[in-house]
Amino acid sequence: MNAPEPLQITSRRHAVSAAEWQARVDLAAAYRLVAHFQWDDLVFTHVSARVPGTDNQFLINPYGLMFDEITASSLVKVDRDGKQLDDTPFLVNPAGFTIHGAIHAARHDAACVLHTHTLNGVAVSAQQEGVLPISQQSIFVLASLAYHDYEGLALRDDEKPRLVSDLGSKQYLMLRNHGLLTVGATVADAVVAMYLFEAACAIQVRAQSGGGALTRVAPHVIATAQQQALQVTLGQGAGSLTWPGLLRRLDRIDPGYRD
Repeated sequence: MNAPEPLQITSRRHAVSAAEWQARVDLAAAYRLVAHFQWDDLVFTHVSARVPGTDNQFLINPYGLMFDEITASSLVKVDRDGKQLDDTPFLVNPAGFTIHGAIHAARHDAACVLHTHTLNGVAVSAQQEGVLPISQQSIFVLASLAYHDYEGLALRDDEKPRLVSDLGSKQYLMLRNHGLLTVGATVADAVVAMYLFEAACAIQVRAQSGGGALTRVAPHVIATAQQQALQVTLGQGAGSLTWPGLLRRLDRIDPGYRD
């Protein structure tokens, strides 16, 4: 079998605004981080971001590229219905923007939507009680967590209102029997929220595997989790504090996402 041809991706850096280029770089970084943390599921699942200064333009990954291949220039611009707005050789997964488009349309504060199918996330999503209050990570998730029941592959428009209604104003959404989803005012916020979500699920699966009784965090502690988060991050939020360091880590590993 012949080796596949190397990817030939034309740079879009000078074809888009400075604000859109920065959004592309941040979103490409998010894809690379998803691969780095092993949250990816081959070429499936997505991270989407609103193009700054627009209401109906979004960036999403091209179908068929692995997450560690995503670059700022390879991202595809689509409208709220998933229709491609770029002249690009790449396609978009037809199921890829059903969930994301619905959330972006309803939540104007959601500049980024991140969805995963991790083993830990799907395992906990299949548990009747969902996320349990058994770790420090879990309290931040539980302070802003919603659930959406599984309705099959996300292809039908009639599911969108139920998905949006279930999410409400929350930051974390557990898709039953399916996976995890976070929203953020920035790409950084969505990525850091997913880090907490995934960690809470991984801890839960490991704790349950021990077979012993689990100690639960008291409800009054969970009720103050968001206030505690603001205090520990000096009011800046975990995303803004963590993102520069995550980008430096990526730049040490492979700075190609900036192309």
